[in-house]
Amino acid sequence: MPALRLAMAQLNLVVGDLGGNVARIVEALRRAEGQGADLCVFPELAITGYPPEDLLMKPRFLSDTMAALGEVAAATDRTAAVVGYVEIDERSERNRTGDGGGTRPPARLWNAAALCAGGRVVASYHKRDLPNYGVFDERRWFTAGTEPHLLYEVAGVAVGISICEDVWSPDGPVVELGRGGADVVVNLNASPFSQGRWGERLAMLRERVAEGGAAIAYCNLVGGQDELVFDGGSVVVGADGTVLAAARQFAEELVVLDIGAASANGSRVRALPVVEVSEPVTLREPLVGPTIHSPLAPSAEIYEALVLGTRDYLLKNGFTDAVIGLSGGIDSALVATIATDALGPEHVHGLSMPSRYSSPGSIADALALAGRLGIDVRVVPIDPAHVTMADVLTPVLGRAPSGLTDENIQSRLRGVILMAASNANGWIVLTTGNKSEIATGYFTLYGDAVGGFAVIKDIAKTQVYELCAYRNGRSGPAPVDPIPRSVLEKAPSAELRPDQRDDQSLPPYEVLDPVLEAYVERDRTKPEMLEEGFAPEVVDAVLRLVDTAEYKRRQLAPGVRITAKAFGKDRRVPITNRYRAEATPAREPASGATA
Repeated sequence: MPALRLAMAQLNLVVGDLGGNVARIVEALRRAEGQGADLCVFPELAITGYPPEDLLMKPRFLSDTMAALGEVAAATDRTAAVVGYVEIDERSERNRTGDGGGTRPPARLWNAAALCAGGRVVASYHKRDLPNYGVFDERRWFTAGTEPHLLYEVAGVAVGISICEDVWSPDGPVVELGRGGADVVVNLNASPFSQGRWGERLAMLRERVAEGGAAIAYCNLVGGQDELVFDGGSVVVGADGTVLAAARQFAEELVVLDIGAASANGSRVRALPVVEVSEPVTLREPLVGPTIHSPLAPSAEIYEALVLGTRDYLLKNGFTDAVIGLSGGIDSALVATIATDALGPEHVHGLSMPSRYSSPGSIADALALAGRLGIDVRVVPIDPAHVTMADVLTPVLGRAPSGLTDENIQSRLRGVILMAASNANGWIVLTTGNKSEIATGYFTLYGDAVGGFAVIKDIAKTQVYELCAYRNGRSGPAPVDPIPRSVLEKAPSAELRPDQRDDQSLPPYEVLDPVLEAYVERDRTKPEMLEEGFAPEVVDAVLRLVDTAEYKRRQLAPGVRITAKAFGKDRRVPITNRYRAEATPAREPASGATA
């Protein structure tokens, strides 16, 4: 029975780095050849990186992309490659400068996969199902493929080609290929991470296998791209639903396995046209069985997503070092720990900026954290600047600053200090706000919100505690837990006035976070939340805070996406918005009522 030696190259690529991406693709192809692979599969849009977004509006970028594909094709020999790229329809009737203000690409484009072998492009496949929800906006740039399906005989095994969203559709392209006689369908992916996504993918792949009868090789991108983190986790599911190979999450990996027609699909009639690419290989060295990596536990995968997203955002954008305001609280402790794991302690710098209201314990906790992490820390009291600013503002305000005005002055003074350190040293400022604070507007614009990257922007406060406990409990070379117990046990406080606590301004986080999850992530309205049992006074208070803070959130730095509904690309609520669902509308108008 013919067997296909299949390689999946789970790579960390960079959007727009065409030369660098080609080099990584070719290097992985060489390693696959070294293991005798017949076919090497790469992620979706591997040549351009994903998502290229409005780079696709640039004609030169498009032509450079096609040239890059030529380089990859020229590097193929016995080992064929399926690589993601952007294909241009040169016959497009669109104006080369766009159609009305640059809202469309200068030519019709396809999200495509090229099958390359023997130094040339043998065929291409155009993605059929274009996602246009959540973080995806592919219909802005691409046209859906419509060409008839083909199968490609590689080493005697019938291979179908598909791209990402194609595999999520029941009775869609992947099922059609399986029913048409494919032994294995390769699926090129740029599927971003969110909590629980690995399990969702595996369940879906098993459904498609059962519907189409073909094995599926799911090759996913890995790495950070702006807010998105791609977790890898590439997997091959056999025709019986068995996992034949599974790559690690959050790391590059080349997965190689032998998959025969018998283990893939049995001997079925090939109803679709077949293009021969290479003949079966009769003799070769046997493979050591492919590794099947188990998915990470929930807290572990979230933590690794934060580390990878932070590392890639900084390094891919030219930053080597980060600076963080260390308050002695749990949020800055978690951010500093993530940054240290991402960059190394020599590249992380802390500033403790106590005010007249800061407790001695908070200063001690900040210093203790820095010592445990091995990062540089400096103490910069803000009281002299606070006094001076009050003197400057008194004539402007007609009185000395007080209340919220005075609290925000302190926060903004810290922002000035952090940005000065950033400007002088080339460090990026990492903000420390969590999703609970960001949702409710419990932060100061141009103060604690200042910075270039918001590491825990999509992490609820209760989840911050869970991640700190996970990181402290993880085995490692450090002799002590990185986050002091005193940080975990103290009551959350901004320390901007005497005896201040977060629960004076917000409901307790264990009460607040479920309400935010219902409203922000599940899009529940007030009547629906009341039906679910939430307290009316809590719902009223929280929804008012969330709705009035939209303009503040729009001004925040990007941060790692963890949930399926993060602030930013996922959730796009208008700032000017008066919709408030106060009561459930009646199913039918009452007698005498008018529409």
